[in-house]
Amino acid sequence: MEEDKKPDNVVFNTETQKYDASIKPYASTVGAPVITTTDNIPWKNRSINKVNHKVKSKYLELKAEYENMMQQFEYNKLIFDAKFTFEPILGETYHLYKRENGETFLSIIAPEQCQFDSLGSFYLNADQIWEKI
Repeated sequence: MEEDKKPDNVVFNTETQKYDASIKPYASTVGAPVITTTDNIPWKNRSINKVNHKVKSKYLELKAEYENMMQQFEYNKLIFDAKFTFEPILGETYHLYKRENGETFLSIIAPEQCQFDSLGSFYLNADQIWEKI
């Protein structure tokens, strides 16, 4: 004997042999609201662009900070490799010069007051780090 076929609009579970429209997680009648999926691609694209912009900005910020730190390191290395016979005082400005033989030396004499080959003026800050002026 053939099974009784139910119409398409009747929700009948053949395994349990029960009508179970009321326990379905979705609408099962013709008059029920239409189920539509939300299009979240524009939101994802906006979010991806925001995150990429934020990461790029942070990267450029860190890169600039790193380059500044490396330049500061080079200045400090240059000064500590230079010859000087005095103890520099915090907060004072000193001047770095280069001799004809390539040797560098630190002096308190300003470039306007002498004829030495000046490499720059430097300030010794409270952290004992030389900053180029």
